[in-house]
Amino acid sequence: MMKQKVAPDSFRQEAPKHAYLDVLETIDQLDRERMLQTGVVIQEADRIGTFLQKDHSVVHCSVAQEGLEVLSTEEAIERYDWLNEYRWKMLPRDLDEFTAYAQTRTRHGYFIRALPGARATHPLQACLYIAQDGLVQCVHNIVIVEEGAELNVITGCVSAGGVRTGLHIGLSEFYVKKNATLTFTMIHNWGDKMNVQPRGATVVEEGGLFLQNFVCLHPVGQLEMNPAIYLAGSGAVTRSNTILVAPPGSWMDVGSRVYLQAPETRAEVVARTITTGGDVINRGHLVGEVAGVKAHLECHGLLLTSQGVIHAIPELEARTEGAEMSHEAAVGKIAPEEIEYLMARGLDEDEARATIVRGFLNVKMEGLPSELQARIDEAVRQSQESVL
Repeated sequence: MMKQKVAPDSFRQEAPKHAYLDVLETIDQLDRERMLQTGVVIQEADRIGTFLQKDHSVVHCSVAQEGLEVLSTEEAIERYDWLNEYRWKMLPRDLDEFTAYAQTRTRHGYFIRALPGARATHPLQACLYIAQDGLVQCVHNIVIVEEGAELNVITGCVSAGGVRTGLHIGLSEFYVKKNATLTFTMIHNWGDKMNVQPRGATVVEEGGLFLQNFVCLHPVGQLEMNPAIYLAGSGAVTRSNTILVAPPGSWMDVGSRVYLQAPETRAEVVARTITTGGDVINRGHLVGEVAGVKAHLECHGLLLTSQGVIHAIPELEARTEGAEMSHEAAVGKIAPEEIEYLMARGLDEDEARATIVRGFLNVKMEGLPSELQARIDEAVRQSQESVL
């Protein structure tokens, strides 16, 4: 079930420079609607900062709370010499052909930092937007949450309505310091022939908490991502939630790797996958490197047609005695008896199927603001209605 790799050089390298927007209200209505589907809002009353990159241009960057910084990565590198100690520290430049290609071709990306003890009162939002059909967009993102700080970041990765094809290479390095908390939610909304290649790595220090959420409910040509999380300090914790819907023509290879490297670290990785005709590889890999760690992996897939494929690959790797890890994996179709049970209680067949799908995808993502969770729930509802 391998997919042929694309050649980055086959995509358009350059894009027109876009004008800076002092206020988000000037964004085109169609673009607003695309962004809204990824949790990015134009009215910033419930956001404490915004970063918006369109193709290769940073078109908006703002922050409204003391103790937080939002810059383009290029500007941050020019301002802070010490940032070179973080850039390319977690992600090897030669990880694969996409990191090798992007290392000399990145244009901006976001730098977000919460200073020691800062506590974000609302989420901070970032949007990586492709407006040119056939464009390759390479970005390098760095997020640093200093000791004792708390930060909630919502990232929307999205293409314009008229964009069908292109390549997005998103390199992301996250640093969660001692007793800090980072909630990071990434929502994708791409064209149906887009090739998307995120590469990410996170290190969590002593007492830190990293909550990671990923949602893709729309068609995408090819999506490959398998971020690594290193629980490097005693008592570090991570929880990861993934929701995927693969329509016909979509190919997704998505997972998470967690390395439990310190005593009393904890990890939970949960994935819910539906195919309505697309192909999905659902990966999960937990590595217990010291005694006294606990981790659980859950991969569940649901096939709604006979055309799609779900390949679940759960992996547990204990490198020492005393590592407590478990996994639960299941892939299948909706059982007839489940539909019959609901129909016996007054639902017709379509309503019964919709209820089962909605319940299957009903993963409450810890740390999300209620309005974003409501948007995700609505997107799930629309998605399951459109395929049943």
